Amino acid sequence: MSMPERWRLLNLGLMPYREAWAMQTSVVEDRIAGRVEDTLILVEHPPIITLGAAADMDQVLASTDELARQGVELIRVNRGGNVTYHGPGQLVGYPIIDLSGYGGDVHLYVRRLEQAIMALLAGYGIQSGLRNGYPGVWVDEKKIAARGVYIKRWVTMHGFSLNVQPDLSHFSLINPCGIVGCQVTSMARELEREVDQWEVRRRLAVALGDVFSVRIEEETGESVSPASGVHISGSETASPRPGPGPQHCPR
Repeated sequence: MSMPERWRLLNLGLMPYREAWAMQTSVVEDRIAGRVEDTLILVEHPPIITLGAAADMDQVLASTDELARQGVELIRVNRGGNVTYHGPGQLVGYPIIDLSGYGGDVHLYVRRLEQAIMALLAGYGIQSGLRNGYPGVWVDEKKIAARGVYIKRWVTMHGFSLNVQPDLSHFSLINPCGIVGCQVTSMARELEREVDQWEVRRRLAVALGDVFSVRIEEETGESVSPASGVHISGSETASPRPGPGPQHCPR
């Protein structure tokens, strides 16, 4: 299979997680069938905690009553990884691409996602990196981006989340990525100012395009996912199984 030259970008606003998951599933089936090209979905979610394949409920530190009081949903999903939080002010990316066009290397795919995020952050003057044994992207000992993927017939779904300027207090409801005592940060906290998420989206698309050697071009207006009839809007207004035990964040 030849190397793709283009990804389409669906640049969405605030969308409930279950709705975005249904959209991903539909686009994945269309990509497997060859009805659509490689696709990147960028979106925000209302507050939600997601449990990946390696997560157990011990990683959720708040009771279901407390989560309900704070308006935070809880759901188990089919991605890899542990527990994570999504909420307004956090940019979530779902690349739905056929990895057979990129060497079929899942580990390289994940590293490229991390490289693109680090390149984006460097452009803002934020120095970040990887930590051996601890997934995601880090600023010193504070996590700023998480990733967790699922592969079906070499087509990817789920992806990554980047803390632009979310409510960081919600991360105290969990052990982020199953890491006890893990600190989190955001672009806004590191820069000590507000950050324009739509500019972050634009720069991130450029960074991903550079890392994957593709053009990422936004699809505007409204389209329909061919297999399911799911409506996919263009840019909208953004908002201002039991597994292994927890890891401990090194000091």
